[in-house]
Amino acid sequence: MTETAEEKKKRTKKIINRLAKEYPDARVLLDYTNPLELLVATVLSAQCTDARVNETTPAIFAKYKKAKHYADASLEELQDAFKQIGLFRNKSKAIKSACTELVEKHGGEVPDDIEALSALPGVGRKTANVVLGNAFGRPAVIVDTHVLRVGGRLGLASEHNVKKKYADKVEQELMGTAPKSQWTRLSHLLSWHGRNICFARKPKCSDCVISGLCPYPDKTGTA
Repeated sequence: MTETAEEKKKRTKKIINRLAKEYPDARVLLDYTNPLELLVATVLSAQCTDARVNETTPAIFAKYKKAKHYADASLEELQDAFKQIGLFRNKSKAIKSACTELVEKHGGEVPDDIEALSALPGVGRKTANVVLGNAFGRPAVIVDTHVLRVGGRLGLASEHNVKKKYADKVEQELMGTAPKSQWTRLSHLLSWHGRNICFARKPKCSDCVISGLCPYPDKTGTA
């Protein structure tokens, strides 16, 4: 599909409108009540289902209410608290290190700034944007596996390769094609669409509400 930047922006708005009708409740699926909880839950969710994280975090959040509580806990204690989560040893180190830095550099508070957030140990741009876009309500493009795939198929990002190494590039491209006020919403909509219709293998193109706006050449199940 050959289109100007302005045409792509108009198509993006149509995509947002159609997906918003299809997924009116699109949102982050992790349970949280404050920025620290969402930060911890997002780190724990790497290579783990949101459902499993949500099963585990109530007890964690009840015990560790402040960044200082995670920072002061031993690695062994945190590993025991996170043992139901995949890669719990690495995640224990990341959360302890991140919370130690929160205490030492940010007064124990989660910063609402992308550079400060993404600079925390174990916290990349995706996690930082999850926190910014949801806990703080700041415009943020959250590039997960589904957004990489769906954004590429839709031609909203020039990289059709779903490898994570392109995430920062896709983030910048989506920021350029979607209205800033819609960045977080678009992220959730693309992610939900990827979970429900636009699968990595055998996408359900015949059931897709944005099929007519999609230039993906290998559509399945369409007439």
